[in-house]
Amino acid sequence: MLCDCSRGLMVAVSLVMAAVADEPTADVRVMSFNIRYGTAKDGENHWDRRREFLVETIHKFDPDLLGTQETLGFQRDYLAEKLPGYDHLGVGRDNGGDKGEMMALYYRRDRFEKLDGGHFWLSETPDVVGSKSWDSSLPRMVTWVKLRDRRQSTALPIVWLNTHFDHLGKQARLESARLLRSRANAMRAGSSLIVTGDFNAGEGSDPYRAFFDAAGEQSAPVIDTFLARRPERSQNEGTANGFKADATTGARIDWIGASRDWQVIAAAIDRTSRDGRTPSDHFPVTAVLRRMMK
Repeated sequence: MLCDCSRGLMVAVSLVMAAVADEPTADVRVMSFNIRYGTAKDGENHWDRRREFLVETIHKFDPDLLGTQETLGFQRDYLAEKLPGYDHLGVGRDNGGDKGEMMALYYRRDRFEKLDGGHFWLSETPDVVGSKSWDSSLPRMVTWVKLRDRRQSTALPIVWLNTHFDHLGKQARLESARLLRSRANAMRAGSSLIVTGDFNAGEGSDPYRAFFDAAGEQSAPVIDTFLARRPERSQNEGTANGFKADATTGARIDWIGASRDWQVIAAAIDRTSRDGRTPSDHFPVTAVLRRMMK
């Protein structure tokens, strides 16, 4: 598990960032949401019965950047229709087209200009579409985009990566964390970083440490935004809920990471529910980030 000194360092980083951020900024509201694939036989919690509630939950937080996981093509398109102010990017993990789940990205059209974007697979051959390695049960991937923030024209562009690690493969999760860290490090030159996803691993796990802990003298490319704002561990940090509003005691397996040039203004687990039901089998996680302008 993450030691107290590591937690203290994360909090110190956040406080230092707050102290030096003295210029007017435009906050960036980030949401990561595993929306549960829409063909699952979920009975009363089937996609058709909860999709409007899910969209209401998104609108309530009002994200500038929304990263979704387990998103099938018709779900991607439904959200695009219900979020008309957003552009989106997402392809199926099976064939790079419409087959399979997507790590879809949605970003405000009036605020962000897309500079670049793409996909890679969490495997030993990441540029091979649909590839999988190690003990992964399914192809897993990352979708990313590079954005210019029109509200802060002199600021660094944002590189944002969204992913979903394997739910069964223990080695696959560890190797995926290492690969994601390597790619994020390679992409962060001249940019600010944001990473969202369902990592199927909790705080202190091997994948968590591989992604967030220092490696030798090299710091991780991002910090855990939730930990930066909430240094004291709680028994109610679970993010996978099985559609039960009171299922909060599991691991926090959904993360938002941000590079150290962001001040973490807020970070939370959104436990929106209605009549004991939730809009998905994961609670969305959120963060509000503010640039530290030089």
